[in-house]
Amino acid sequence: MIEVDLAQSSVRALNQRLHRLGLGTTELHWRVVNPDGAHAIAVGLTAPVHVEINGHVGYYCAGMNALATVVIDGHAGTGLAENIMSGSVRVRGNAAQSAAASGRGGLVVIEGDASARCGISMKGVAIVVGGSVGHMSAFMAQSGHLVVCGDSGASLGDSIYEAVIYVQGRVDSLGSDCIEKEMTPEHEMTLAGLLARAGIAADPRLFHRYGSARKLYNFHADHADAY
Repeated sequence: MIEVDLAQSSVRALNQRLHRLGLGTTELHWRVVNPDGAHAIAVGLTAPVHVEINGHVGYYCAGMNALATVVIDGHAGTGLAENIMSGSVRVRGNAAQSAAASGRGGLVVIEGDASARCGISMKGVAIVVGGSVGHMSAFMAQSGHLVVCGDSGASLGDSIYEAVIYVQGRVDSLGSDCIEKEMTPEHEMTLAGLLARAGIAADPRLFHRYGSARKLYNFHADHADAY
């Protein structure tokens, strides 16, 4: 285990060390202590390393992640795991707004709550939230899955494309072109797999599924009031 103390070292120096690692690296396990809410910790990783961060982090932690596993033992600020490509990012606390925005792959687990705009413009990432999400979550979500074990704020899935949303609790309101859809046994199996990957215990049969009504894909003058 390689330990980096951010009370003694800069975030830039840490990230430079992590960026130098190649696919065949033997320096696989890292621990970061005293993050004290610093921004952009462990961004742009491209090696299959495991990075454990002991404490709260600021903006854009683990952004653009590829292959790495990042675990935050605390809360995370805005833009957690933004544009994640692969690998996984886990927060043992809460996450601020825009978690996993534009994520293209991999798995993001937020064991607590996520604030507004969780999963906006997601493009293939799987997001599992153990608590609730704020308003405008999954806005313009194109593909992938958002699982919410708690409640959802207003305008869930606004202008959604082909992403799939599962919510166990109450939904304040659905956004434009987002509707509730049938929860089939196949969807329950998919959801069970996502929950298992996230290590979160929940009953898939208690969830509701939401997705696109597919009415906003093309503009029709007769339906202008829907835009």
